[in-house]
Amino acid sequence: MLRYSAYSLLALGLLCTACSRTPVDNAKPVASAVVAVNPAVVASGMPMEFDVRFAVAADAPPFQEDYTVFVHVIDDDGRMIGGADHVPPTPTREWKPGSTIEYKHTGYAPVSDYVGDATLVVGLYSKSSGQRLPLAGEVFEPRAVKAGSFEMRERFRPYEVIFREGWHAPEAPKGSGLQWRWSTKSGRLTFANPKKDAELILELDQPNNVFSIAQHVEIRVGDAVVDEFDLEPGPPIVRRIALSQSQLGEGDTVEMAVVSDKTFVPAKFAGLQSPDTRQLGVRVFRAFVEPKQ
Repeated sequence: MLRYSAYSLLALGLLCTACSRTPVDNAKPVASAVVAVNPAVVASGMPMEFDVRFAVAADAPPFQEDYTVFVHVIDDDGRMIGGADHVPPTPTREWKPGSTIEYKHTGYAPVSDYVGDATLVVGLYSKSSGQRLPLAGEVFEPRAVKAGSFEMRERFRPYEVIFREGWHAPEAPKGSGLQWRWSTKSGRLTFANPKKDAELILELDQPNNVFSIAQHVEIRVGDAVVDEFDLEPGPPIVRRIALSQSQLGEGDTVEMAVVSDKTFVPAKFAGLQSPDTRQLGVRVFRAFVEPKQ
């Protein structure tokens, strides 16, 4: 899935760091890029999944370093309203001439009042020098090409999800642009009951390879399991969990739990080189509820 830093495209509302302008030249393109968006219509700030495809030119020279992908989100007036960077799952130094690199990446639509068609402009750049590589396609800005589009609809205010018992304090490493909370074995969540069908959107991961088999995670409303899945170590995933009005009940508040079958203490794993003695389950970045229209 699309991942905007070491995690996810980061939220597409964040402006990307690859905004340097490189003079137009006659260098041969090293690849072409296409990005398909799902869903094709998305509200401001909502998660979206990208199917990314780079076709490496048959005569492309070896990549000298592992380049970063940047994505600019452009409105109808040609203004950049959002963007983000991410590192492709297959590092560019492993890309071979004539090969096709395909992967999924999860990000978020820009937080913007803009409504209408949005264009995705894509490029490859060096984090160390800022230099961009030439790409084939319709050039929008120096060494950046139009690679896809989607439609943005009006913003809405999702139902706030409140973290209750079973969660550690929020963490937001300086300069990361990210915030998360670790669960214990069972972390309780609550939100106001929309009294209609809704969807819970949950972004979470397990960044540490500490279990012999994947964690099994259950999402429960009361005693009912409304979603369950195996969580492998790796980048964040987004679970979109349909909740019917009957599952939400008649109360004014809905109580939910994120339950992991296994937990770990980082300090007990020499490979993690961590003094952390907390009991940890899964790491959650975002949780919100969207009522159905």
